This record gives sequence, C-alpha cells and structure tokens, in this order.
Amino acid sequence: MTRAQWRLLLTDPLDGPLNMAIDQAIMEAVSANRVPPTLRFFAWEPACLSLGYMQSIQDVDLARLTLAGWDIVRRMTGGRAILHTDELTYSVAVPTDDPLVAGGIVDSYRRLSAALVEGLHILGVTPEADKRADGHNSANGPVCFEVPSHYEITVGGRKLIGSAQVRRFGAVLQHGTLPLWGDIARICDVLVFTSDQERQHARERVLERATTLEQALGRSVSWREAASAMVEGFRRVFDLNLQETTLTDDEYKRAAELRATQYATEAWNSRL
Repeated sequence: MTRAQWRLLLTDPLDGPLNMAIDQAIMEAVSANRVPPTLRFFAWEPACLSLGYMQSIQDVDLARLTLAGWDIVRRMTGGRAILHTDELTYSVAVPTDDPLVAGGIVDSYRRLSAALVEGLHILGVTPEADKRADGHNSANGPVCFEVPSHYEITVGGRKLIGSAQVRRFGAVLQHGTLPLWGDIARICDVLVFTSDQERQHARERVLERATTLEQALGRSVSWREAASAMVEGFRRVFDLNLQETTLTDDEYKRAAELRATQYATEAWNSRL
C-alpha cells in the first residue's frame, strides 16, 4: 500500500491574527487540491488570547489584556478562551472526504487523538484520550482548559492537550494546543470576574484540571523536541510520508489578506 503523502510545516512564531489566517489559507488550499493534506506546528509571538467562534468578547477584560501586552484573536473553531504562550500548537487540514475525518467530529477527534497520544508516548508521557471528560460535567466558564471536552487528552486526570475542529470550504481543520511550561492559570488574569476572590477560584480550578508537559514529565521540553515527537507520532499512527516544506506564495498572500480583512479587525474579534 502506498503511504499517504502529506505536507509538514514548521512555521516561525507569529502573531495570533496571522496564525489563524494561515490556518484558514491552508484549509482553503487543501480543499481546492492546490496542496496536499497538511500538518502544521507553530508558536505565537506575542502571547495571544484566542476566543472560540461563538464566545462573547464580554468575557475579556480588555484593559488587563492591554496591560499584559497580549494579543487577541477570534478562532473559526468553537470552544472557550485559550492563552497561547509557552506552547506547541498543531493544526491538521484535510479534505472532507479523507477517511481520517469520516463520520462526525467526535469520531475524527478519536482518530486524530491517536497520533497526539503516540507523540506524547515518545516524549515519555502516559496520557489518556477519553470520550468522557474529567467528571466535572457541570463546569461552566470562559477558560478552555477549565471545561471538559470530547476526547480530550489528559494525564492523571488533568487536561494536557485541548483541540477544536471546524468543517468549512470543503475541508476539515483541527487545531489544538500542548502547553509546554509556565503558569497555565495566568489566562485568568485577563478575563472578567466579579471579584478578586472569583478570579482566584477560577485560577485554582484551572490548576486542578489542567497541566503542562513540564509538570507531566518532571522536566522541561523545548518546542523543537515536542514538535519532533508529534511529527513522529503522526508518521507512525497514520503511516504518512511527511514532506517538510513551506507555505506557497498563494497561501502567504491569502493569509495576509485574511489577517488584514478579518482576523486582525475589531469587527471580527469583537463581533459578539
């Protein structure tokens, strides 16, 4: 059997609006068969708060966000707020008829999670990818890593990788984040709470329910080491021939256009 041919992108740290614009540009190019299915790993500079597609901007304390020096962007995927910093972020874009994403979103989460789990095994982590979340079924808050989700990847009952998916333009995009180190609860510093006590309680909930790779392993892992392990996880699980390359000129142009007209605009980021 011929190994599936995929494209691998390891992109430099970029700002939030451009990162999300690139994901959409890749998705559109994959749908039009201009590029193969694409696996991308990336980082964020500066740190950026991303909101889910239907999340209200009212969840964000914009004054605190500005004081922290962090960007903001609205994703095209659902879910809650994520602070992107000190992390490895991945995205997968494939046509809608790819067997990996056959069936519903939960089915494809399960399949794609297998590669992420394998990558963590390579790093020395023993994770779980479970359809049931962490038992906090009544959790309700603005923070992604505070709220359970389908097939989240956990270590010792604490979320390690969170993912989200969208199906548009004739393609499927799934992206997600693996926190490498740092204070995973600092996101609470830029969200709206009625009191300092409520903010502190939210921080405690995040620390209880989420973790970083450094905490899970007991050692620090560089972005490059984590990316290499995840690449190998995808290669092994899906028997992929991954060709490392760069964005096409057309993708660069489309991403720049999307950043300017959508992802960096107040109309998009504050639309709810």
